[in-house]
Amino acid sequence: MQLKLTESKIPLAPLLLIAPFFLWGTAMVAMKGVIPNTTPLFMAGVRLVPAGVLVLVAAFLMGKPQPKGIRAWLWISLFALIDGALFQGFLAFGLVRTGAGLGSVMIDSQPLAVALLSCWLFGETIGLWGWLGLALGVLGISLIGLPDDWIINLFHGNAIAGSFSFTHLFESGEWLMLLAALSMAVGTVLIRFVCQYADPVVATGWHMILGGLPLFALSQVWESDQWVHLNTSGWIALSYAAVFGSAIAYGLFFYFASSGNLTSLSSLTFLTPVFALVFGHLLLAEVLSPLQWLGVSLTLVSIYLINQRDKIAEQVRLQSLRFGRSSTSVETRVTQEESKTEQISLLEPSEPLPYQSLPIQAKESETEIWQNR
Repeated sequence: MQLKLTESKIPLAPLLLIAPFFLWGTAMVAMKGVIPNTTPLFMAGVRLVPAGVLVLVAAFLMGKPQPKGIRAWLWISLFALIDGALFQGFLAFGLVRTGAGLGSVMIDSQPLAVALLSCWLFGETIGLWGWLGLALGVLGISLIGLPDDWIINLFHGNAIAGSFSFTHLFESGEWLMLLAALSMAVGTVLIRFVCQYADPVVATGWHMILGGLPLFALSQVWESDQWVHLNTSGWIALSYAAVFGSAIAYGLFFYFASSGNLTSLSSLTFLTPVFALVFGHLLLAEVLSPLQWLGVSLTLVSIYLINQRDKIAEQVRLQSLRFGRSSTSVETRVTQEESKTEQISLLEPSEPLPYQSLPIQAKESETEIWQNR
């Protein structure tokens, strides 16, 4: 089952599906602005625990049932550890130690991991067009996030020149972004197992609280001056990241992930750096290069290919069948024409038969008889 946006009975379904990635992209911009004035673990905890409380309040108002049984709480705890504590912790430390470029590329490459896990665990079909879309998506976010001089040097055969090295990669924190991407991918797959024992909205709220509390505890032990330098704009940015970038975004995302196609849904993650760049341009006056605009275009094409891969494959198959039928009918008509031609040639010989000259000879003999008379 793919993401059937237009056929959904939910009002404004396409906007709701895109909303998590819009909110995540804008939340990344908000967090980047507040990082110099706070600490990573405290920021990660603030993003999770208040958001989890809000999600549980919304679930209570909607009449959602609370988890029951040891299995439900074990799955929620595992979900909280991987998608809550590990993902937000890696993301927070990664934002401190890496730039917006390569780190964004790594964290938004998690649809590849989700596609592989979904294919292996749930038998989801990716197909040729799906893999092509995933490849275009990775290429698109690479053009968006990687520095232009790296890409230009790569096309000139210099690989990644400049100051880049694997030592620099691990020192700068991009590996933390990669671990965050893998944690989110595993969390996206885990929601299917969690929802066998608990409501997805309630599970999302509890996983935020259970995943955020250890982050607050570690922040109390290892960090200091977590909120001393935060001003009004900093608290507003953290509030936006908690309410919109976590409570609403994760609630919608895991609600759709509990029943929809995981490969199709996670492919929309490619939109996150697109929104981040657009709002970085609008709010921070960042300018997009031509390569980044190309990356945005490829990203949108990749999302279309992944979400419409079954329809595209079906259309290609129908076109192939029609072409095969038309070619068969042409061959049949040619064979029939050749058969008719052979029959006509049998009925009309090329050399005239002897009796064809007899009437003319009879007329000549009659003329001679009349002249003799």
